[in-house]
Amino acid sequence: MKAASFWSTEGIRGGLAGIGAAALLSCATPASADLRLCNNTDSRVGIALGYRDASGWVTEGWWNVKARGCETLKSGDLVAKFYYLYAVDYDHGGEWNGKSFMCTSEREFTIRGVEDCLARGYDRSGFVEIDTGEQKSWTIQLAEPDRTPPAPAGPAAGSAAPAGSAPAAGSPSPAGSATPAVPPKG
Repeated sequence: MKAASFWSTEGIRGGLAGIGAAALLSCATPASADLRLCNNTDSRVGIALGYRDASGWVTEGWWNVKARGCETLKSGDLVAKFYYLYAVDYDHGGEWNGKSFMCTSEREFTIRGVEDCLARGYDRSGFVEIDTGEQKSWTIQLAEPDRTPPAPAGPAAGSAAPAGSAPAAGSPSPAGSATPAVPPKG
């Protein structure tokens, strides 16, 4: 089973400042050939998906995925190696985003092209890149952020730790990560 981790708090807003890293874990699945997303969080989320097909770039949304639920985003064999995900946490006000900018809309949408989003009347959102490794099917696991602050390293209990000694928000878990942490926006 292939797996990759994506850790990001970039763009988290609306009172989530104290939350650690948000994780997107992706893995190939041996089941039917589909692109699926499983929401392993306690929140309802909205999902937008971007990809390149034979006609060019496409973004689609919104899939509303209940807490602890799964949804098929694309049925059949995958048409691209890379897919792009943007997710909104409806219950806590945060979002999972990245540095690949594509067009979105507040209502249900299918948008062709990623250029001039604002001039064409759309929103411009940052998507996280998902590398499927050219598999025929893939499941994206949307995970809860780590809500437990790590213990600071350094001086004995009861004394003040020097500035900068505690791991930064967005640091990967002890199990590691294939993608470097992205610091939260201030």
